[in-house]
Amino acid sequence: MARFIEELKKSHGAGELRLAHQGEEVVLMGWVDTVRDLGGTQFIDLRDRSGICQVVLSSENLSADQLEIAKSFRQEFVVAVRGEVIARGGKPNPNLKTGEIEVTAKEVALLNRSKPMPFQIQDEVDTGEEIRLKYRFLDLRRAPLQRALLMRSKAALIAREHFAAEGFVEIETPVLTKSTPEGARDYLVPSRINKGKFFALPQSPQLFKQLLQVAGFERYFQICKCFRDEDLRADRQPEFTQIDLEMSFVTPDDIMTICDGMLKKMFKGILDVDIQTPIPRITYDEALTRYGVDNPDVRFEMELFDITADTMGSAFQVFSGPANGGGLVTGIVVTGGAKYSRKDVDGLTDFVKTYGAKGLAWLKRDDGSFSGPVSKFVDEALSAALLDKAGIKDGDIVLIVADMDPSVARTAAGRLRTHIAKKEGLVAPDQFGFTWVTEFPMFEKDAETGKLAAMHHPFTSPRPEDIALLGADPLKVKTRAYDIVLNGQEIGGGSIRIHNQEVQAEVFKALGIGDEEARIKFGFLLDALSFGAPPHGGLAFGFDRLVSIMSGLDSIRDVIAFPKTTRAGCLMTDAPSEVDEPQLKELGIKLI
Repeated sequence: MARFIEELKKSHGAGELRLAHQGEEVVLMGWVDTVRDLGGTQFIDLRDRSGICQVVLSSENLSADQLEIAKSFRQEFVVAVRGEVIARGGKPNPNLKTGEIEVTAKEVALLNRSKPMPFQIQDEVDTGEEIRLKYRFLDLRRAPLQRALLMRSKAALIAREHFAAEGFVEIETPVLTKSTPEGARDYLVPSRINKGKFFALPQSPQLFKQLLQVAGFERYFQICKCFRDEDLRADRQPEFTQIDLEMSFVTPDDIMTICDGMLKKMFKGILDVDIQTPIPRITYDEALTRYGVDNPDVRFEMELFDITADTMGSAFQVFSGPANGGGLVTGIVVTGGAKYSRKDVDGLTDFVKTYGAKGLAWLKRDDGSFSGPVSKFVDEALSAALLDKAGIKDGDIVLIVADMDPSVARTAAGRLRTHIAKKEGLVAPDQFGFTWVTEFPMFEKDAETGKLAAMHHPFTSPRPEDIALLGADPLKVKTRAYDIVLNGQEIGGGSIRIHNQEVQAEVFKALGIGDEEARIKFGFLLDALSFGAPPHGGLAFGFDRLVSIMSGLDSIRDVIAFPKTTRAGCLMTDAPSEVDEPQLKELGIKLI
């Protein structure tokens, strides 16, 4: 063992060897993936992060003592091999990049043994996620997770190189900071020195990156950790990573162009995929009208239609009620959907109900006529609208959602659109569809309190032409905010910020935040804005989500080395855990 570690050193990755290396002496070190004993000759697949290589262990090339060591090799033992690269005898293995060669071992060493594994180290495992998370250090040996984390590393490098080339400065911002309202609960950290007071872990570096613009750095970026204490779903984590940037003296177009460039380099450099830039841009209102949601999947057609005006005189109250009462009648046409059975449609009806819709009306088109339970209500006006606005043809089915609340109808139809696209396989797994969504509303009403809340955050700049509406009609105010959407998932968002104190005060007033409360919560930012703050704006990419989409993985947990469960716990370390009484006493904390 000492000879390998001190003298020979690892010369190549196991997955790097090719026919071009034939005749070379190499030293490999890694884990035993498989063992095959064919009597006098033994074969092992040796694995490291670069891949797998077949090694031949035979009495022709190994001494009796060495052969005895080789025969002790078992799965997941850590071993070292010195040998010669030769062309593989028999047929090459098309499943391995090293499938045309093998290494004839001349010297071997056992570097460490392994206990029996709780699950097999292979691409696909049927072991439950809890076991894999408990033994995450073993799960990370699997090739799919290693590929994802190697991709993540390369993506981070490309981002850093891109922003450095564009004149950005990488600056770290504090992890222990002040609790501020940013939409989710803060993780609080008690202060031992200042008993009764707490730090908060940052939900984002938002305030600090704005302060860096006031400080004159002009172009800042950071790949940073963020923390939110919120109820988790499968695609959320309590700690996550952002590619964060902020710029001075810029327009939304400037920021989107910089980000287009980063994404173009990242997808070309990692996946060899050419992204067409500039990435298309649509407004928030256009996104809702065409796709029903503000994070549209633009990889396929099937856009929503609006037949509200065409159903005002309908005898079908399900349509005419919302149409005449300020609601919305919308839907989609599924090409070839006339094949759907009543059971299929019932399943789709249950699906839209999860988004608040009361039901789903449907019509099929065959031989130039409509059929289905609603067909008797299809008058001349509705028939013309379905043919013109919906574009229904023979063999299609039209699915219609009507509701007094337009947002319910849009959301249900929009989610149905993506649901059917997945069901029908309308998009290839390796297809990527980008769009920018711009001009979001400044405010939205809180469902519980009815009060106004900032749709992005309270430092988002309104459009200059809408500033006068802040006091008169705040719900009509549009912002200079923008989201970047990939395959129907938001991967980043940002805005031009408010740099003018008077405008910031108007926004706080609309949100019901008085001068005293604003001073307590955001005093240091308001002070900064009073000392010559430049016009500025920025964006943050959800790095975990971006990498998961690029990797073709469904969960961001698969691109995070040591993720938490949906209960915000770590099964490997048993965190969070209880602490002893002396620690709590030091902090001045008593549990109840």
